[in-house]
Amino acid sequence: MKKISVGLLGFGTVGTGVVHLLMNDRQKLVQQTGSQIQISKILVKDREKSRKMDQYDHLLTLNPSDVIDNPEIDIIIEVMGGIDETRKYIHRALKNKKHVITANKDLMALYGTELLQAAADEGCDLYYEASVGGGIPILRGITDGLAADRIKKLIGIVNGTTNYILSKMSHHSVSYEKVLLEAQSLGFAEADPTSDVEGLDAARKMVILSHLAYSIPVTLEDVKVEGITRVAEEDIQYSKKLGYAIKLVGIAEVEDGEIDIRVGPTLLPFNHPLSSVDNEFNAIYVYGHSVGETMFYGPGAGELPTAIAIVSDLITVVKNMSYGINGKHIFLPLQEKKCKSSETVESQYFLRLHVKDQPGALSKVTALFNDQGISLQKIIQEPLLSGNLAEVAIITHTTEQQRFEQIYQLLKDLEDVIDVKSYYRVEGMK
Repeated sequence: MKKISVGLLGFGTVGTGVVHLLMNDRQKLVQQTGSQIQISKILVKDREKSRKMDQYDHLLTLNPSDVIDNPEIDIIIEVMGGIDETRKYIHRALKNKKHVITANKDLMALYGTELLQAAADEGCDLYYEASVGGGIPILRGITDGLAADRIKKLIGIVNGTTNYILSKMSHHSVSYEKVLLEAQSLGFAEADPTSDVEGLDAARKMVILSHLAYSIPVTLEDVKVEGITRVAEEDIQYSKKLGYAIKLVGIAEVEDGEIDIRVGPTLLPFNHPLSSVDNEFNAIYVYGHSVGETMFYGPGAGELPTAIAIVSDLITVVKNMSYGINGKHIFLPLQEKKCKSSETVESQYFLRLHVKDQPGALSKVTALFNDQGISLQKIIQEPLLSGNLAEVAIITHTTEQQRFEQIYQLLKDLEDVIDVKSYYRVEGMK
């Protein structure tokens, strides 16, 4: 029986999960691949660190060359994280004709096209299913399951931290700050949550998804990004009264050869499947020309869900080795990048305003929308407890982004409007 030797770069939470699966499912792996897969070396930063799986201490090394340049190792699994150093390691591994599997979304979002080209040039595989959605097989779903279809649109809840925070704010009527502290204490949020709460983590995942779905070389600079730090309890409560949930979603859509890709707090109607995805779970909703609407749902992170995605990639690489087709299924950009302009991007919008609580104030607001050619779908006005003010929540019909930006400035200058407290996009059922 053929033996396949694997080297690990990193032995933290996910790396431990990978070794756990490989050791506990040996017979199943042999049945699926016809090969015996074994771990040969594991790169770590500290050999003395206490680990759950100390029976593998004899495989640990502090020297990257023991893994990357080891002639006996066939496949490298990268779970160490980081960007610059890891990028060099993967390039070196590919030069050494080693196939690579990574869970590194930051690296693939920034340098995915470059690394995939290097893999293709060397006739090697580079798989990265675990970089988006943890244990959800969304990348394989796009490249294999929906390979015969043309994808029109992707909408995804792809960050568990922000989804947990917004879910708790919605169901328990508590502030962002309080829920963030709770999420940090439970391990759902990092000590520095910036990447999550500012939408950067979700943006990186949307870049990876867009590469595969549309074969367009988008970069992080092409993603319009907004986080959840300004989402107030009042926004969530008014959204619920209007029949919507607020979620941080990533959206990528191609129309007439132009792509619009963005991440931000978005109102979803209660009848949209994503509106009921709560807590730390992820889900990606896919609109195909032929298949219609499909949704991929599951845990977006964690030791074993992420490890499952990595081992699934490992099985694919080993099968490719048996068939002699490594490096033949590299997905590189095929289309020229054309991004939509603000004149062509259309959406519905939610606004929450404070206006003077006096006769005629609301009619002036609605007249302004009418003058700008923007019709209103829903509107609520409620008095505030002090200051002779009223709070107004509005949902518009679909309009161009440029036109909305113009009316936003006009509202701020309107005498009867004290403040435009917030605004968000509204996503409907298309």
